[in-house]
Amino acid sequence: MSRNTPKERKIAMYEAILQLKTLDECCDFFEDICAMTELRAMEQRFEVARMLKSDKVYTEIKQETNASSATISRVNRMLNYGTGCLGKIIERLSESE
Repeated sequence: MSRNTPKERKIAMYEAILQLKTLDECCDFFEDICAMTELRAMEQRFEVARMLKSDKVYTEIKQETNASSATISRVNRMLNYGTGCLGKIIERLSESE
């Protein structure tokens, strides 16, 4: 049995994600592959990112999402110093609404 390197596993997973065709299929895939706590954490971080991009303040974000100050700070740092992809996707979603 061959072992995939972490990079090969990463690429294989993202290639599988690119095969998803519908929103329902996407939801089902992530419900199958993630624990509920992992999904809720990702959903919360995404909502925090959307609110930060909408210029909401930490106290408002904390109150609306129940995210900790550390989570909000981490997401803010990622938006400012990460790859920029999440911010681009949030902007794209805003444009399509």
